[in-house]
Amino acid sequence: MTTGIVMSGGGARGSYEVGVLNYLYSDFARHFGRSPVFDVISGTSVGAVNGTALAATANDPEPGMRLLANVWLEQTLSDIMRLDLRHLPRLYRVWLGGGMPAGIFDARPLARLISQRIPWRQLARNLRANRVKALTVSATNIRSGRSTLYVDRAKGVALPRSSLRIIVQPSHILPQHVLASAAMPLVFPPVRIGNDYYCDGGIRLNTPTAPAIQLGVDRMFVIGVTTPRPETTVPTGRTPGASFLLGKAVDALMLDHIEHDLEELRLVNEILEDALEAGGPGFQEKINAVAALHGRPARRQIKTFVLHPSMDIGLLASDHLRNHKPRLGRLIGHTALRMLDVGEGADADLASYLLFDGDFARILIDLGHKDAARHRDELAEFLFSDPGPQ
Repeated sequence: MTTGIVMSGGGARGSYEVGVLNYLYSDFARHFGRSPVFDVISGTSVGAVNGTALAATANDPEPGMRLLANVWLEQTLSDIMRLDLRHLPRLYRVWLGGGMPAGIFDARPLARLISQRIPWRQLARNLRANRVKALTVSATNIRSGRSTLYVDRAKGVALPRSSLRIIVQPSHILPQHVLASAAMPLVFPPVRIGNDYYCDGGIRLNTPTAPAIQLGVDRMFVIGVTTPRPETTVPTGRTPGASFLLGKAVDALMLDHIEHDLEELRLVNEILEDALEAGGPGFQEKINAVAALHGRPARRQIKTFVLHPSMDIGLLASDHLRNHKPRLGRLIGHTALRMLDVGEGADADLASYLLFDGDFARILIDLGHKDAARHRDELAEFLFSDPGPQ
């Protein structure tokens, strides 16, 4: 059985993913006497940061995930989202372009975090030793609008296929690929790779399930950072502001990506199940022989386990902003943050994507840990069972 893990984008919400990973390689591993092994790691945006860190510490994941959690807990808003008077003269380039690429916030602290805190040499060693079969990171090509999927893989692992939507690029994944994948539009400047500029991979490929499937996974663990919920009520007599509307749009878009991908996968699994029942013994071998003749991957049913936050992260962000003072010492930064503290309804969806603050990260890491622990036995059945030939 080949197992994959898929981590989506979500800015500061990525600390929820870290909480899940931290549980899997600590309490979960100790309880069952073994750690989960993810052969294929596929991430986008902040999921690319967390996924690359996981792949780079696959040789010793428990201290690796503990270190990753500490990195998130140590962050302050000024570490990631630096904005002060010195940056104001450069902000016109965010709108007009020209010269060096610009974003509302300074990306250099994020670049240092990615380049210095991920053990890049060990990542290469883990791939050579086949501890990880493949790592994928996606970014959006600004010129073409298409996703570029960077694939770093062990020897003998076949590449996924390019499509109209996705260009597959074999590559040794380096800090610039991860930084490009995490470059949220307008917030951080686009990243130049070769002759093109790239930004957040979540724009076109926020939940990279298809690459994991094409890399041969039989079961796929997906960590989401959005929560299906009833409609939000807005107080009557008050028109929703831009940040409220943008936050809802981003939230809905991310959830739709996951739900759409899983619905498609469920449909394909059902079609294959019906075909195998109708065709009888040996039918799967026959259709896979035909697929091989045409250079297509083997047809197989793929098990999935999706973990969503049990509490709405937008609500948690709103509560955090109203009851805590994020560690940000610059007046302009505080002003920008207050603009994201939405007054309509009870949530702050947009702020929850940008709240790179250690105190908020602690809340989401604890939530991810508790949610995974709540599904402990189901996760063990999913990750450790071997159903035999499909």
